[in-house]
Amino acid sequence: MFDLFDLIFPVMFLLIFGMILFTFISGIRTWNKNNNSPRLTVEARVTAKRQNTTHHNEPVGGDTSGTHGYHTTTSTSYYITFEVESGDRMEFSVYGEEYGMLAEGDEGKLTFQGSRYLGFERTIEN
Repeated sequence: MFDLFDLIFPVMFLLIFGMILFTFISGIRTWNKNNNSPRLTVEARVTAKRQNTTHHNEPVGGDTSGTHGYHTTTSTSYYITFEVESGDRMEFSVYGEEYGMLAEGDEGKLTFQGSRYLGFERTIEN
């Protein structure tokens, strides 16, 4: 007799395994592309800053009913958009310290490699 579980379990397993494999291969491809890209330093201006904050609630003690409450963790990702002399804009993920040190309108030299942010040296005018 046909059992639905015998069909669904292998399909779901293959689907989840395929998604993990795709994510892993995409990450390696991006890493390799960045490593093979030239390191560039160009004049740029900070045009925008944004952050993305996510909250995760996990039950205390593994009790999924929430009887003992929830433990909340928060993570924040920081992004800065730079505009280069040609008018093109590029957004990079940066660390919080770097995010806090830059302000919209800052001008200077942006160093990057592919989609990897390497640094920004602000130009100070007298």
